[in-house]
Amino acid sequence: MAQAHTSLLRGFTQETLIKAYRQMVLIRRFEEKAGQLYGMGQIGGFCHLYIGQEAVVVGLQSAMQSQDTVITSYRDHGHMLACDMDPKGVMAELTGRRGGYSRGKGGSMHMFSREKNFFGGHGIVGAQVPIGTGMAFAHHYKQDQGVCLAYMGDGAVNQGQVYEAFNMASLWKLPVVYVVEDNQYAMGTSVQRASANPDFYKRGEPYGIPGKQVDGMDLLSVREAGDWALSHARSGQGPVLLHVKTYRYRGHSMSDPAKYRTKEEVETVRQNQDPIELTRSFMVQNQLITEEDLKTLDKEIKEIMAETVDFAQTSPEPDAQELYTDVLIESAI
Repeated sequence: MAQAHTSLLRGFTQETLIKAYRQMVLIRRFEEKAGQLYGMGQIGGFCHLYIGQEAVVVGLQSAMQSQDTVITSYRDHGHMLACDMDPKGVMAELTGRRGGYSRGKGGSMHMFSREKNFFGGHGIVGAQVPIGTGMAFAHHYKQDQGVCLAYMGDGAVNQGQVYEAFNMASLWKLPVVYVVEDNQYAMGTSVQRASANPDFYKRGEPYGIPGKQVDGMDLLSVREAGDWALSHARSGQGPVLLHVKTYRYRGHSMSDPAKYRTKEEVETVRQNQDPIELTRSFMVQNQLITEEDLKTLDKEIKEIMAETVDFAQTSPEPDAQELYTDVLIESAI
């Protein structure tokens, strides 16, 4: 198999690009299954799918180091899988089972993994941003060379607490990369109607935070921006703001009929900008992978998803006593 020129891969190697593609396909298939289980009544509460946005988290995660941390909003399944959390544990949490990452008590919007440096999954719009800033302060305090990636949506970027966090992060030069996942609709309101200035990469300028706009449907562009942002934050120069323009194919949540946009709009993006198809085409055209290898990969992920769903459906429900755990830490003082 030929090796594409390094500059063409923009931070990836042949091996890591194939791994990233595999992660995107896994996230897509996972979210499709989650949507099916929700429709069958096996997932309760809210459920926000990440279909269409896969290149964002996979591209940025591929640029991270092991000590880096991640925090995000309630559209979080993709971030968990990109952090290499076990899809069985994630899906079991969605179905409220004991085998889930939060033992069935967190559901779709609230789950964590200290082992994988994934700190949620937060239901309050924008609340994860000051928490992520605090995590960046912890990296700074411990001098562990870690960076926090704090994700938010285009709706959250208009919250006041976001700018309080920007100010503190810039003042103390904290190692944090703020990522605005601009999927063009905050719930059902388009960015153009909700934001006086939709160029979110400029929002950090009053605080001295450099910003960059990125094509979030292009995996290689996201990786390139991630390398720049993480290097800047890790070198002690302070926070960075990435405005990643992406698109979600499904509604804001599973209960959203998405009547605020046309089917033609969604289909146009699917046909011309789908991140998985763009990456697949790039790899095939540059002889980085064969069609046979792609079929093998698809089959492997299909088998993983079958095991994932089976585990989520058969894992036992939490005991009633679980209601009283993880709510209080007894102090020895």
